[in-house]
Amino acid sequence: MSDDFFSTDFSTADRRPLAAVLAANLVSISGNCLTYMAVPWLVLQSTGSAAKVGIVAFCALLPVVLAALVGGPVIDRIGRRRVSVASDLACGVAVATIPFLQFVGLLQFWMLCVLMAMTGLFRSPGETARGVLLPTIAERAGMPLSRAAGLYDGAARCAALTGSALGGVLIAVLDAEYVLLVDAATFAVSAPLFAFGVRGLPEARAGRWVGPTSPRAYRRELAEGYRFVAAAPLLLGLCLMTLVTRGLDQGWSAVLLPVHAREELAGSVDLGLLNAVFGACALVGALVYGAVGSRFRRWPVFTVAFLVVGLPRFVVAAFTDTFTPLAFTMAVEGLACGVLNPVMATVTYEAVPEELRSRVLSATTASVQLATPLGGLATGVLVDSVGLPSALLTVGGVYLLATLCPVIFPVWRQMDGTGSLHDGAELPANNGSK
Repeated sequence: MSDDFFSTDFSTADRRPLAAVLAANLVSISGNCLTYMAVPWLVLQSTGSAAKVGIVAFCALLPVVLAALVGGPVIDRIGRRRVSVASDLACGVAVATIPFLQFVGLLQFWMLCVLMAMTGLFRSPGETARGVLLPTIAERAGMPLSRAAGLYDGAARCAALTGSALGGVLIAVLDAEYVLLVDAATFAVSAPLFAFGVRGLPEARAGRWVGPTSPRAYRRELAEGYRFVAAAPLLLGLCLMTLVTRGLDQGWSAVLLPVHAREELAGSVDLGLLNAVFGACALVGALVYGAVGSRFRRWPVFTVAFLVVGLPRFVVAAFTDTFTPLAFTMAVEGLACGVLNPVMATVTYEAVPEELRSRVLSATTASVQLATPLGGLATGVLVDSVGLPSALLTVGGVYLLATLCPVIFPVWRQMDGTGSLHDGAELPANNGSK
């Protein structure tokens, strides 16, 4: 373990906010995974159309981008605690409405699209509001940022594991509609967990650096986040590469893998098991990196991990119709994937000052999610047009090209702290001024 871990004064550490944020994320993301499995399955059962699965995914993710594009200053002005709680409650209501309409025989495809759009609109600000608190609660817990980032991502991975394992079984036993009710209940748990856990935390309240509310001030605050990212070559590179891979990942998780499980494997149970295997190994990868990652250079670890995460699963799925080879491949990829988010989070948090975190993280979230809504939509059309095997190889080939970026471009070596992450942009001297 690193020296900074042993030098921490544990007698004054307060781990309650960190534990609360981790627990709230665990519950909330577990529920999200249930919905992301149940809704595509509901659409496939009722329509049999991969393209319609892609349309629903598009409707769910486009509002995520829109909310992130404009939400940073709103989080600062309303307060991170209030935004996160309101986000969870609104998402819970939207998700619960889907099975209610189905039970009374009123659910139509366009209604499903609208309700999924509502969950996306409210989900993004809540996730950003929780994420920007990580450096603060890590410091309060007496914990190095890289270890806290590993635990934060590990909680998300654990949630994905839990949600995926439960989702496949629950869909088979209870049907998709009842699984959505379980997700709605998780939001009712995560909201009070976070609210009480960060109560009294100054950084969770409305930003003390924001000034009077006006359209001009809002536009200025919004632009600060994007200017900061544009002036930091490494952050900009992270955003651009992740923009591409997030879109391709969405095509995999929302369309390619569910269709492959339905047509070639044993259905929803195999789908849940594959996601669970990936999630379990990603959890291990995140926790291992959190424990020992500070001993290694970030750039080579990140580069190798991203290359492992990309192409292999697409090739294996294209050339096999059995469970075991794909499960093994996703296990290896999960271990590598668990490293990625802690590395990116640590690099970002080190580069961004506290007063700009909500705005910069909203900007980066919007940037990396721009292609995500199109990922499921385009992949669904591609599957219906050229067939599943050709679609798998096409998407996998594009993924490989994207993951070569850290190998080709020298700016990525700044991950190891060589050179300036931020070139030439000045921070605002007074963020509260008009």
